[in-house]
Amino acid sequence: MSGRFDILAESSGARAGVLETAHGPIETPAFMPVGTQGTVKGLTPADVRSLGAQCILGNTYHLWLRPGEDVIERAGGLHHFIGWDRAILTDSGGFQILSLAHLAEIDEGGARFQSHLDDSQRTLTPERAMAIQAALGSDIAMVLDVCPPHDATLETVRLANERTTRWAYRSLAAPHAAGQLVFAIVQGGVNPALRQQSASELAEGAFDGFGIGGLSVGEARADTWTALEAAVAPLPASRPRYLMGVGAPDDVLGAIARGVDMFDCVLPTRLGRNGAIFTPRGRLSLRSASLASMSGPLDPACDCAACTRFAAGYIHHLVRAGEELGFRLASIHNLRYLARLVGQAREAIIAGRFVEFAATALAGWQRPDDAAAQRNRERYARDRGRTSPEPT
Repeated sequence: MSGRFDILAESSGARAGVLETAHGPIETPAFMPVGTQGTVKGLTPADVRSLGAQCILGNTYHLWLRPGEDVIERAGGLHHFIGWDRAILTDSGGFQILSLAHLAEIDEGGARFQSHLDDSQRTLTPERAMAIQAALGSDIAMVLDVCPPHDATLETVRLANERTTRWAYRSLAAPHAAGQLVFAIVQGGVNPALRQQSASELAEGAFDGFGIGGLSVGEARADTWTALEAAVAPLPASRPRYLMGVGAPDDVLGAIARGVDMFDCVLPTRLGRNGAIFTPRGRLSLRSASLASMSGPLDPACDCAACTRFAAGYIHHLVRAGEELGFRLASIHNLRYLARLVGQAREAIIAGRFVEFAATALAGWQRPDDAAAQRNRERYARDRGRTSPEPT
């Protein structure tokens, strides 16, 4: 039955469950690769299936602007259009509106903005966002929300919260496709009281699940955890929780420990396209000279095509030479790394040993240094003012 969510086991706050969708089950915890334009960058649907993905993301904003929901609907819906036979979640476009803040006017009715593609004037309302997603035929539709920047004032965040709640209930009342699940989005910045209030107000609605948005957008990591814990506490245990835009392995495990079930992020493919991979000890640049003469795999424990078919020295050569295959193999490895990680976490939860598993998995993990983290925050600040909201 579409929408049914069964929790099979819990271990120290972490949950293992199954969410039923119109295109098959999603076993949780689950990481969902991002296919903003209807494709996970550089990979075919067969690639993504082979990596263990049960659900991918599409973006309402981008698919609406190009090629248009009418084109996709005539093609038989997004599944047929892109050749993907498993679940699809479509984001509503709220984050893209934030990225276009300099081009957008937002009021109670919705958002009016200038397209970054052709400068045409567009209006996106909660009802319009749901209508587009109904035409796309996704399995999970996200409500339109207001996502304030991480450095917004308390009053700005409060007003965004109130509007997000009103928009969520308008979205819930709007028509949606048969079997399509509707997820609300909890906002509230890094203020625990506002996070708790947002979650409490949305928890009263008949939503099929709850996204937690507006985190991992430049705030301090300690603030992320405080806000997440405040958001999760009021949410009904019987419905899935989805932390939006989080994909670093240590963050994924930290969020699973706090009761989160689903994740998405562009990080694994973005890193791959920049020649870096996840390893048990942290991120590794494939340009590192230490790999040049390495005849073994990048990660002996990994079963992806990059690690089972090619030597690390060869992939290093491809990346140094700018060959697309090198970046493609890096993306394949990173997505498989996360799929394996959440799969192992699920097994550990069912076995009642999640804490031990997480401690072992993170024993050698090193995060980017503080300078790198600051550069990421500065990049986010720049991205808020760019003309293209493409989450590359």
